[in-house]
Amino acid sequence: MKSSRSEFLAIRGMQYHLRHWGDADAPMLFMLHGWIDVSASFQFLVDALKRDWHVIAPDLRGFGLSDYATGSYWFPDYLADLDALLLHYSPIQPINLLGHSLGANVAGIYAGVRPQRIKKLVMLEGFGMPATQADEAPARYARWLDEVQGNPTLRSYPTLQEVAQRLQKNNPRLSDQRADFLAQHWAAKNEAGTWDIQADPWHKLPNPNLYRVEEVMACWQAVQAPVLWVEAKNSELLSRMGSNQQARAEIDRRVAYLENATKVTKLMIENAGHMLQHDQPEMVAQAIDQFLD
Repeated sequence: MKSSRSEFLAIRGMQYHLRHWGDADAPMLFMLHGWIDVSASFQFLVDALKRDWHVIAPDLRGFGLSDYATGSYWFPDYLADLDALLLHYSPIQPINLLGHSLGANVAGIYAGVRPQRIKKLVMLEGFGMPATQADEAPARYARWLDEVQGNPTLRSYPTLQEVAQRLQKNNPRLSDQRADFLAQHWAAKNEAGTWDIQADPWHKLPNPNLYRVEEVMACWQAVQAPVLWVEAKNSELLSRMGSNQQARAEIDRRVAYLENATKVTKLMIENAGHMLQHDQPEMVAQAIDQFLD
């Protein structure tokens, strides 16, 4: 494994943890992880990259070793955090930006809002959430009001091995070795001697705001950088958008909004699920190296 080093940085009133791989003088490549995940999730992908990159991957707010927010998480804060991080590390030069899942949604929107800041964009499983309708709003707000009065928790695990087993339950393709590595970063030992997931339980609350897909698409339409669009053949999230045919039609409709990007390169990764950077890191890394070269 390529060695990484940690850095803590004060960003927008929060202590952010960032993981660095590679020579600080090498070209920068920023990586944004997904929901209930951490920066170390990119270890296998970084190991497989052939070119020497200075990879910088933050633990997003409320995840990993970064500070937790005060009970609420709003999507625009991820954009503002990223904006502040990029101003710190590369205030003038545009950067290469990669995101997975939630991180890809952040990256895709940001690339449209700040097109001059992005050199090239890589979106791994970044097709977004199912579209919502206005008449869903009353129930969404009501559910949020009910749950915000509570005290959400995440399950603790007696041993680190059981954390690894949980990861393998979520992703049966995950090898024992990779599951053991990820478990060490995905959870931390508490005072009682059990293991807690390194994520703020308040992430479990439903977002009271509807997912307005056409607003997201307006941001995608403003993306100017070349885009590498990567999907997993066996992604577990496709079913959220309906049948296979419905999901394919909706994803294709959304990708079409990247019409103003310099170029859109599409790739389907075989024998991989949503966590494709764990399942087929070599295939994904090869595509990234070629795209960014």
